[in-house]
Amino acid sequence: MTKKTTWSDRFESALHPAIAIFNASIGFDIELIEYDLTGSIAHAQMLGKTGIIATEEVDKLVAGLEQIRTEYHRGEFTPGVEAEDIHFAVERRLTDIVGDVGKKLHTARSRNDQVGTDVRLYLREEITNIRGKLREFQLVLLELAENNVETLIPGYTHLQRAQPLSLAHHLLAYVQMTQRDWERLGDVYKRTNISPLGCGALAGTTFPIDRQYSAQLLNFEAVYDNSLDGVSDRDFAIEFLCAASLIMVHLSRLSEEMILWSSEEFSFIKLKDSCATGSSIMPQKKNPDVPELVRGKTGRVFGHLQALLVMMKGLPLAYNKDLQEDKEGLFDGVKTVKACLEAMTILLAEGIEFKTSRLNSAVEEDFSNATDVADYLAAKGVPFREAYNLVGKVVKKSLTAGKLLKDLSLAEWQQLHPAFEEDIYQEIAPQTVVSARNSYGGTGFEQVRSAIARAKSQLSS
Repeated sequence: MTKKTTWSDRFESALHPAIAIFNASIGFDIELIEYDLTGSIAHAQMLGKTGIIATEEVDKLVAGLEQIRTEYHRGEFTPGVEAEDIHFAVERRLTDIVGDVGKKLHTARSRNDQVGTDVRLYLREEITNIRGKLREFQLVLLELAENNVETLIPGYTHLQRAQPLSLAHHLLAYVQMTQRDWERLGDVYKRTNISPLGCGALAGTTFPIDRQYSAQLLNFEAVYDNSLDGVSDRDFAIEFLCAASLIMVHLSRLSEEMILWSSEEFSFIKLKDSCATGSSIMPQKKNPDVPELVRGKTGRVFGHLQALLVMMKGLPLAYNKDLQEDKEGLFDGVKTVKACLEAMTILLAEGIEFKTSRLNSAVEEDFSNATDVADYLAAKGVPFREAYNLVGKVVKKSLTAGKLLKDLSLAEWQQLHPAFEEDIYQEIAPQTVVSARNSYGGTGFEQVRSAIARAKSQLSS
């Protein structure tokens, strides 16, 4: 059939070729083809149920749409810029297949509610996919934690040695972070899972449609109550990119630690060849590419969130062409988060090896047990602030003498305060220090094992 060169009979001439390219979104919104076909099938079935079109016409439309799906899977449906967007491309190909009945598909529907439906169907599925990848990431963290309950690692504040920790406790912190991510995405899913189909361009339609029926066919929980809001709302996309940004924050924080830990200065982990590269001129180097890339890609997702917020802040109701710009950032945000989660999961499962002997010796090399000396005195009735100041003095003295607290003689301890006894050495041993922090949520081994059990239960529920 002859293709129109103008937008419609309202127009006398075609778009300037450069403007046609500038205006087109087919280059990226073809990502929505599966969802556009699925949404169109539901719309056709609704038109048939309400008697707006005949049953035999519904059958032709559905068959034609499924044929397009097959053609796309085979690589035979590859619309170009002349189609402008995926919605026109599908409608045009459908009319080629089934004839004039294909022109009836757009009855009681605008591209505004159509694209809104497609994006929600797409994001709803991708949220489910990302939540699955978060679970896989958590399970790897949990396995590492189970294997390292009594492996010690220096804990830091201000990137200065603070107090020794169970390595498992450190890893479980990321399990908790990503659990919030998982739950947050569940909340976003609820507000994504609302159907705008039937809102029309902005004001609904004169046809006797059944919006609840088409929503039911597409497994939406509800429909938008206001047609203006339905076609112009992108809160769900902003919320998703907020949630995605927080996922990337958590991955980036872990990445930064992995980069530090793999350095010679820390030497807490060894990078395996499967997840590292070398230098083009320095043969001794092994580079932490995965965490560095994750750290770098974090800003990319932040940028998509900022772009969407800025775009939305000035849009009057209802639909505006600006909203075409919501897709590329959203699509890339989804792909980036999925790729980073997968890469970090592989890195943790297969790409690193904790140097347990180095970790255990690291906690012997500092004054991170100083708080425990103050606690020791406080337990013997010395006011904590007085004990704190006394220990500050002994740390200063020890640094001057080039000693650690464990190297002080009992006489030196008792010179500091007569409450010190022989048991001070056991009390400030790293294993004892960590084990003693047995308050709920603490790093004590008993608490860590309980936390692992809770996390297992949570992840399996």
